[in-house]
Amino acid sequence: MHDIAEQLQAWHASGRSFAVATVVGVSGSAPRDPGAALAVDAAGEAIGSVSGGCVEGAVYELCQAAIESGRPVLERFGYSDEDAFAVGLTCGGVLDVFVQPVVPGTDPALDAGITYLASGTPVALARVIDGPGALVGATVAVTADTHHGALSPAPTTVAPLERAVVAEARAMLDAGRTGRLVLGLDGRPCDDREQGTVTFFVESYVPAPRMIVFGAIDFAAAVVRIGKFLGYHVTVCDARPVFATERRFPDADQVVVDWPHRYLDSQLDRIDGRTVLCVLTHDAKFDIPLLERALRLPVGYIGAMGSRRTHRDRDTRLREVGLTDAEIGRLRSPIGLDLGARTPEETAVSVAAEIVAHRRGGSCLPLSRGEGPIHHDLARAAGPATGDARSHAA
Repeated sequence: MHDIAEQLQAWHASGRSFAVATVVGVSGSAPRDPGAALAVDAAGEAIGSVSGGCVEGAVYELCQAAIESGRPVLERFGYSDEDAFAVGLTCGGVLDVFVQPVVPGTDPALDAGITYLASGTPVALARVIDGPGALVGATVAVTADTHHGALSPAPTTVAPLERAVVAEARAMLDAGRTGRLVLGLDGRPCDDREQGTVTFFVESYVPAPRMIVFGAIDFAAAVVRIGKFLGYHVTVCDARPVFATERRFPDADQVVVDWPHRYLDSQLDRIDGRTVLCVLTHDAKFDIPLLERALRLPVGYIGAMGSRRTHRDRDTRLREVGLTDAEIGRLRSPIGLDLGARTPEETAVSVAAEIVAHRRGGSCLPLSRGEGPIHHDLARAAGPATGDARSHAA
C-alpha cells in the first residue's frame, strides 16, 4: 500500500469508506510482488494495481462487494488452459489477493497504520488473511516501540497469538520484510498445512532505501534521476563546493559538501542492506579512503566508475590498505553492465540495470535467450502461493 498511501490517507481523513485489495501470495510469473495494492472507494474511484491489468476488473468488483458487505475475502487468480478467457493471469502465474473493507474510525489498527504510512513512520501491518472466521480481517499495527489494535472480535484465548504476532511483526519491520506468517492459536510458528493455524500477511513499511552518489560529475545527475525513478532516497556527496550544488542536482533529495569517507562515517546508523553506493569520482584521493570503509559495511551494492586501468590501480591500492580478496570482490568496478553506453543517460541505465540485477538475482542476459523464470527473486522464494484462497481459473 506504500505507493498509494497518500491517497488512502486523503480518503481516510475525509471519512470515506474504501476497500484495499493486496497481493498476499505469488508464484510463477505473476506481474506484481506481495504488498502491491489496488484500492476502490465508495464512489467507485480506483487507485493502484495488483496485476498490471490482468485481473484488475475482477478485483475492482471484489472491492465494491467488500465495501457493500463489510466482509474481507481472500481470492486466488491464475491461468486456465481450459478457458483462456477466464479471469486469470495470461503470464501463467498465480496471485492470492486479500480484499479488506475499511471504514474510518472503526478499526484502531488500520486508522493508526494509515496515519503512520502517510507520515513516513516505519510500521508493520499484520492482517489475518486466513484462519478462524472471527479472526479474518483482524489487524495489528506495529511500530518499533508500540502497537495498535487487537485480534478482535476474538476470544481471550488468542492473547498468546497476539503477543507472538506483535513480536514477529516487529522483527520483520526491523528487517524491512513483507510476507506471510503462520502461527498456531498458542502463538507458536506453524506449517500452513497444519490444522487450527492462523495466517497473517505482514507488510513492513520502512523509509525508502538510500542511494549515495559520491562525485558531483556530469554523469552523477543522470544517476540521481534514475535512482529517484527506482524509488531511492538519493544523496549526492562531493568535497568540492563549486560542483556539489542543489542547482546542479535538482532531483537529489540532499546535496552534501564533505569528503566522501567522512560523510560515510557520519551515516553509519542510517545505512543498511538496501543501501546503494555509487562512487563516480574515479580519483584515488577520494576513492580509496571511501572504499576502504564502504567495502567493510553491510550495504547492498557498491560500484565504482573508472577505466580498466583505473580499476587495476584501485585494486592494488585497496590491497595495500589491507582489504581482503573477499572484501574487494564486493566491488562492482567498472560500474554498470556492458550496454555499450556512452552518454550520461545511457551510463545511468547501465548502472541501474546492474543494481536491479544484483538485487533481484538476474542473469543480465536477454530474456529472449532464456527459458527459465522471468522473476528470479520469486523463483528463489520458498515455493508457490499458499493458503485456502478460493480459486479463479487456477
